[in-house]
Amino acid sequence: MHGKSANPEIHDEIHEALAKLAHVDYTKPIIRNASVAVLYEEALQYEAGTALTSSGALFTDSGAKKGRSPKDKRIADEPSTVEDIWWGPVNIKIPAKSFMVNRERAIDYLNLRQRLYVLDGFAGWDPKYRIKVRIVCARAYHALFMRNMLIRPTAEELANFGEPDFTIFNAGEFPANRYTTGMTSTTSISISFERREMVILGTQYAGEMKKGVFTVMHYLMPKAGVLSLHSSANEGKDGDVSLFFGLSGTGKTTLSADPHRFLIGDDEHCWSNDGIFNIEGGCYAKCIDLSAEKEPEIYNAIRFGSVVENVVYDPVSRDVDYGNASLTENTRCAYPIEFIPNAKIPCVGAHPKNIIMLTCDAFGVLPPVSKLSAAQAMYHFISGYTAKIAGTEEGVTEPQATFSSCFGSPFLVWHPVKYASMLAEKMSEHKADAWLINTGWSGGAYGTGKRISLKYSRAIIDAIHAGELANAEYEEYPIFGLQIPKHVNGVPSEILNPSKVWLGDQASFNATLTKLANLFSNNFKNFEDKATDEIKGAGPKI
Repeated sequence: MHGKSANPEIHDEIHEALAKLAHVDYTKPIIRNASVAVLYEEALQYEAGTALTSSGALFTDSGAKKGRSPKDKRIADEPSTVEDIWWGPVNIKIPAKSFMVNRERAIDYLNLRQRLYVLDGFAGWDPKYRIKVRIVCARAYHALFMRNMLIRPTAEELANFGEPDFTIFNAGEFPANRYTTGMTSTTSISISFERREMVILGTQYAGEMKKGVFTVMHYLMPKAGVLSLHSSANEGKDGDVSLFFGLSGTGKTTLSADPHRFLIGDDEHCWSNDGIFNIEGGCYAKCIDLSAEKEPEIYNAIRFGSVVENVVYDPVSRDVDYGNASLTENTRCAYPIEFIPNAKIPCVGAHPKNIIMLTCDAFGVLPPVSKLSAAQAMYHFISGYTAKIAGTEEGVTEPQATFSSCFGSPFLVWHPVKYASMLAEKMSEHKADAWLINTGWSGGAYGTGKRISLKYSRAIIDAIHAGELANAEYEEYPIFGLQIPKHVNGVPSEILNPSKVWLGDQASFNATLTKLANLFSNNFKNFEDKATDEIKGAGPKI
């Protein structure tokens, strides 16, 4: 639909600036809340490099940036929020004036585009807590991407949408001025919580908008007493809800996509006094090595209405080669959540019964499953551990520990202890169990041992959901103090305790276990200023 912007401030700034440039025609269309078909037409006609794949998805290229730029994220230093924010390498300050310089630069760029797109949507499925989000951008690709990722309002809700609670100005084709105070490159993702605005410059990667909204929810929700979480969530036939946390490569998507359970969401959730709700209206799935056999739900969701980014396709057949990583390993697809057959709509659920933290331990010393106390849950939640395997990056010759607070450090706004404390309070109130699941190596580190079978990991998850492990017999695991079950149906008992299947001598096992424990302890020093004695005491004892 063509027409004036519903945001008078945006509309006035565009036309005031254009009025100063007499040679510019400012009758250009502002395309608001367009249908999927219209956005396809716009992208194919006006954006070089877009194409239609054989499955009906829209192919697009995100330009030079094929992933997020977390080192270029900035938050405006403003009186009303400065005491709330966990400042440091994740949340870097810029003066409020620098935010306004970026904002003006973005709006000036948008003013001069021949076509503009405005999209309105919601973040948060619970009407009590959802926020109204507006996207202003110059690419139909970006509008379609966020049409999929935000919750789509009904026609009546759009008619009564009013002013947004948060606005994103995406001028990603235009660079930031790196000489602006607080900037270090030509890429900038800057947020003002006072203005409720985000400005994108110097990157066309659409995921910046998705994670920008998540960052805002990570700030607003805890202020409202609601816990925001970087997790997937599913629900059993009896209404029991599980949350899954895990960094890339741990199996979060695979293990939460259970054909016998309903998918509430695959990435971003909130836990309120009423239960769980998904923040998003869609999914943003990795496509590398995707196949109909391995992940049929995702594979079949890539159809008309979806956006595939940075994949390689045959120019004649338009078939996508999902195994081709010549452009990037981070090939992605964005699609509405209703494209998943077992998605639960609306995407809400009861209070979680199980909190499942996934790690891929390439050192081979963490048990396949451990039951966590409340304090241990906080400790491991704050730690957010996994390990890169040797050979995945140049120069990596042995497993490399990776820690990401709350399993999503780049998106946190408050100190990690705040989220962990809220998690513990909700677990206690609603009697939820917490589990640490290792989907990594057993019998030795990467190169010596073997990766734990997906069949066994699924059996462990099934045993948790069946209630079997809540009442199992346990033994204590040394140094980490973890409780490990002596028996799990469908899993060989000997692999439940890593020391029993270690291929080297016991001394090498103890040395490796101690090495990992030291890595945990050194990482946790970053959080000791806010952590309670209870949380600190739940770490490994060396």
